[in-house]
Amino acid sequence: MDVNGTVAEGFEPVRDAFARNFEQLGDRGAAVAVYRDGHRVVDLWGGARDFDGSAAAAPWERGTAQIVRSATKGVAAAVPLLLHQRGELDLDAPVGEYWPEFKAAGKDRTPVRQLLAHRAGVPVLDRPLTPAEAADPDAGAAAVAAQAPVWEPGTDHGYHAQTFSWLAGELVRRVTGRSAGEWIADEIAGPVGADLWLGLPEAERARVGRVGPVGAPETAGALRTRPKRAVSEAYADPGSLTRRAFGAICPLPDENDPGYQAAVLPASNGIATADGLARCYASLIGEVDGGRRLFTPETMELARTEQSAGPDRVLVVSTRFGLGYMLHGSASPLLSPTSFGHPGRGGALGFADPESGIAFGYVTNGFRTSVTADPRAQALVRAVRTALS
Repeated sequence: MDVNGTVAEGFEPVRDAFARNFEQLGDRGAAVAVYRDGHRVVDLWGGARDFDGSAAAAPWERGTAQIVRSATKGVAAAVPLLLHQRGELDLDAPVGEYWPEFKAAGKDRTPVRQLLAHRAGVPVLDRPLTPAEAADPDAGAAAVAAQAPVWEPGTDHGYHAQTFSWLAGELVRRVTGRSAGEWIADEIAGPVGADLWLGLPEAERARVGRVGPVGAPETAGALRTRPKRAVSEAYADPGSLTRRAFGAICPLPDENDPGYQAAVLPASNGIATADGLARCYASLIGEVDGGRRLFTPETMELARTEQSAGPDRVLVVSTRFGLGYMLHGSASPLLSPTSFGHPGRGGALGFADPESGIAFGYVTNGFRTSVTADPRAQALVRAVRTALS
């Protein structure tokens, strides 16, 4: 399979790993971008832009974008942190101070910090939302505001897989009067020139490829990623927090549907190019191409300071979270212990590593069943580590 694009001298291992992802790990269409100290050092793409395309399908181009699922959370998390940086949001204030309805059902003392760190205790909805309700910000906000927590807020943590959309989205809307998608377009993507959207504009629709499921590769060289029994059982049990958290929208939306892509769901439906995802993270830790830096050093430290760690009530493995970001750990291996970012279930990954100056973005049109450590993304991360050694 031909790999298109460029790598800077020393980053050839990333090109090799990217090609092997197609040959051995089942990639059909994908892209990866890496920045170092604000300058692009890897810009690669290959395969077909549509997962279900034939051999004659349109090829992936440099500007091809894909839905990135929960990698959206890492972009969305920048919004409340930037609002805090500007003095518009107090991380230690109760969420109800900005959003009075959230005080219901024993959540009146839950601070913003806990909401961002997956400690608010509302990863599930007693009545799941339909895709149409999920896309309605008023309906989603009302549902999570009324929901009773499944643990006392602040006493434990568990991944708010879907409810993060309405928790973070409504908080931003109450503070700014804008949707998280509008805020990202105006204050993040636009100023730093990143091709990413939360609420896809009609004018960008032609750039977006179709996604689909891809099974685990059978080749001898493939990484073994069989889940532990406890994890498998949690996903199989309809009554588990795991199934309920990922099933807060039911039935599952069609991710290729234009209506779903146009909605603003900060947990799950961001759309980006690999370069857009990497460029966004590069702007959080430094100036990009001599331009704007978004996070001050103090805000960057907030992003990567551990807020939650240990057994995750939803993912049933040990996880580490900062304020909206996954941190380096066994469930989400990033470049180093200083890294912060977020994977997307089954493929995409974006993160920044302040110590090395690296920002990384990987997007694909083939989603696997993995939730965190996708073997294709991990192969690329290891190649970056090799290039830096």
